[in-house]
Amino acid sequence: MLQASEIQKRFTHLQQTISETSQTCHADATIPADLMTCVDELDKESKSATKVMSSKDDDRIRQWVDDLERIGDRAERACQQAGGLDAKVKDAVTSMHSELSDLKRQLH
Repeated sequence: MLQASEIQKRFTHLQQTISETSQTCHADATIPADLMTCVDELDKESKSATKVMSSKDDDRIRQWVDDLERIGDRAERACQQAGGLDAKVKDAVTSMHSELSDLKRQLH
């Protein structure tokens, strides 16, 4: 398991990435509804990071990251299924999903 300070740093970066992905998706009116739903869900969930981190409960932290990664999987699939998405949107979703997967691997 990563050290608490490193986890906090990763969570802060992850929140920023999710927020940027959300802004990118909201700026594009052609985003499919299922992708937007996933991104909004991730954005909402990422805001609870402080509460999860302050619990200092490793199992809860891992579960939270697992849940985020599952939503990220859905977002990635929705992105792949949508034709003609802007490259900026695809890159943002792929980058966010990679960060989630990487963090999940490091926490398990």
